[in-house]
Amino acid sequence: MNNENFKDLLPLVSKPSRYLGTEVNSIHKDLDKVDIKIALAFPDVYEVGMSHQGLHILYHILNSFPYVAAERAYAPWLDMEKLLRERGLPLSSLESNIPLREFDILGFSLQYDLCYTNMLNMMDLADIPLRASERDGTFPLVIAGGPCVFNPEPVAEFLDAVLIGDGEEALPEIVETYRNWKLSGCEGGKLGLLRTLATIKGVYVPSFFDVSYKDDGTVKEIRPKYDDYPKVEKRIVGDLNTVPYPDKPIVPFMQIVHDRVNLEVTRGCTRGCRFCQAGMIYRPTRERTPEKLQEIAEKALRSTGYEDLSLLSLSTGDYSCISDLLANLMDRYSDEKIAISLPSMRVDTMSPELISEIKRVRKTGFTMAPEAGSERLREVINKGITEEDLLNSVRQVFEAGWDSVKLYFMIGLPTETDDDIVAIADMAGKAMKICRQLRGKSATASVATFVPKPHTPFQWEPQMRIDETRRRHDILKRELKKNRVTFKWHEPAMSELEGVFARGDRRLSKVIARAFELGCRFDGWGEIFRYDLWQRAFDECGVVPSFYLRKRGFEETLPWDHIDSGVSKKYQVLEAKRSYENVFTPDCRYDDCTGCGLCDFKTIKNRIGEGDVTRRPKPLLKPKPNLAVRRIRLTYSKLEEARLLGHLELASVFSRAVRRAGIPVRYSSGFHPAPRIIFSPPISLGMESMEEFADIEIEGYISCTEIKDRLNLELPKGIKITETGDIEMGLPAVTSAVTKADYEIKWPVVGGQGSAVLRDFMGKDSFLFKKERTGREYDIRPLIERLEAADNKIGMTIKAGKEGGIKPGELVQTLLGLNDEETKLLRIMKTRTYL
Repeated sequence: MNNENFKDLLPLVSKPSRYLGTEVNSIHKDLDKVDIKIALAFPDVYEVGMSHQGLHILYHILNSFPYVAAERAYAPWLDMEKLLRERGLPLSSLESNIPLREFDILGFSLQYDLCYTNMLNMMDLADIPLRASERDGTFPLVIAGGPCVFNPEPVAEFLDAVLIGDGEEALPEIVETYRNWKLSGCEGGKLGLLRTLATIKGVYVPSFFDVSYKDDGTVKEIRPKYDDYPKVEKRIVGDLNTVPYPDKPIVPFMQIVHDRVNLEVTRGCTRGCRFCQAGMIYRPTRERTPEKLQEIAEKALRSTGYEDLSLLSLSTGDYSCISDLLANLMDRYSDEKIAISLPSMRVDTMSPELISEIKRVRKTGFTMAPEAGSERLREVINKGITEEDLLNSVRQVFEAGWDSVKLYFMIGLPTETDDDIVAIADMAGKAMKICRQLRGKSATASVATFVPKPHTPFQWEPQMRIDETRRRHDILKRELKKNRVTFKWHEPAMSELEGVFARGDRRLSKVIARAFELGCRFDGWGEIFRYDLWQRAFDECGVVPSFYLRKRGFEETLPWDHIDSGVSKKYQVLEAKRSYENVFTPDCRYDDCTGCGLCDFKTIKNRIGEGDVTRRPKPLLKPKPNLAVRRIRLTYSKLEEARLLGHLELASVFSRAVRRAGIPVRYSSGFHPAPRIIFSPPISLGMESMEEFADIEIEGYISCTEIKDRLNLELPKGIKITETGDIEMGLPAVTSAVTKADYEIKWPVVGGQGSAVLRDFMGKDSFLFKKERTGREYDIRPLIERLEAADNKIGMTIKAGKEGGIKPGELVQTLLGLNDEETKLLRIMKTRTYL
């Protein structure tokens, strides 16, 4: 393996903070003192994977065991993959930067069908054979979980084992089984390990089943190799209050998709929407108690410094204590400018009281999901909401002060006609009319193509093809334009590929492998997706995609029939037939059992309304004392890995450190209050600095020494407060106070001709420099006060330019003729800043 320091190469890639692994609350164990190393791998880019709460839960649970080290790995972005391959470096974990090949277990979270090529790419970059049959016990055990594995057959060839269902209890059992096998000297080899793993409820070993096919291409038989392993039952955590939940989640440096404390209030949903796979596979409905939620929220907010708290559920408004829970949380945190959002709300659960509570700190955006435009089609899918419900909610949102709403629809649902398509535009137009009446800004209709999913009543339905999807898009574009409604849609080719994998079988493994070989990556990213390469892969493998998009008969053996989600096939057939008759199925958490077959009514059952959510008395509105406002100037250093943080990331790091430290910072006013922290002008990404500044406004008295000590306990490695002091409120902001700065650049070959070039520059009266980004040309010679070379270093002093400045790297690149890569790899230190 190339021993080149991986992190020294990070200035060459976009968003290097993706790869640092030193975030607040990340866990770094001594790997020599653990028995088992498990890499939790997410086959998408860091900012997507870090937003997935399941990974945080498992990371927290596994690292609670002293003999286990759980570390993270994400799909490297294209520039990082290119760098790894060019330098011969393996894909490694974030925390310890050791190759994934050296872990005992490699566990993938498969949340989206279009991440399969990323999974293969991560394995290939780690020098791990792709197919399970090619891996013996010397390679990591490759396992997977997540919603996609409820039909794992398209990726069955690549996985040693699969976990179906909840992981909080099952994954520690898998790790313990592996540990015992390892400590026994790997008794029985890999087969012996897999045989033992198969005894754990929820574990599926694909190699223990043989699949045969009929002449028409449909599945003939799924035959188990062992009589004691006929099928796989979903693993269910009966009571969420009995399993751990992370109260010290990792805080990323960069902004991620869901950058906040995520608090799962409920798992599962029994509303019974017939298209919704999550509503079927995550049953039953299990609520965490209000007491538990408030306890987790308090600890998580204190340990992270986040300014946002999100209450997660498939339908948060259905949480039985939502009104009082939300009011308690808002009463507790609104003065701290912490916003609370409910990202998944059914329109029939949005009350004026809930909307009023949410807006108390900042308006966090509203998305509503009517799913279908017509009343008839909503009856088909068992949505259970009316147009009146939706428009009343839209009105309430705009009356409460929001200026935009987003309406989410699907097209291609069973029995849909063009009239149903037009009904989408009609409903969105009515929402836009309310928007204009109440002086809102916009209404957006976001449309996705319906993809039939396994284990749902619609798993037998056909999927609409690309040409028909585009025809219906054209109808929507024409109709929505009449009402000035913004139209957004999902790429039809991506939806078609998703549909192929969703209901595919093992014959697709060779297609996925071939598409990976052809260069497919990040297939869920529209700007990268290459449908032409996928078509070529299907052609070369002799597989016809349309075969997997067709309508199927109830009697057909489905590729996932040996995976038991708990909801019986008989019930799914009944629900499919009821959809054709527009018959409504009630929610079993409020009505009688609907007979899905999941619950044993002992440990597996709906858990609703347990615990106490006594509404705390609302705090008396006391006038705030007129606290003295002070401006404190912080002097800090930014060294080592912190040099790879961009300016916005640095601002986020300070903002959250201030919260964790309990500094009484002053906030801006308005709908989006922010801490009043002003930084000196940003330095280039990759540059270190001994002396940077930030002005922070605080209310009340706290000594400068205490501010310094508190912040240094909370700031990440590489950032350290060196001085603090009061400054007058009327003085210019630090952003405009910098006059010049000293820099030092390590450069081992500045002798001879290089030194002469620098001396020649200083001897000139002028030197025109053209800014590459703007194309603007100006004289930089007056800005360079000092430029000299000594002891394999370049020293310089650069003045702040009013008309235009120059960065140290740009100056050296221009004078010494460096290429872009050499310039990015320069180790530049700002040694002094003059105010």
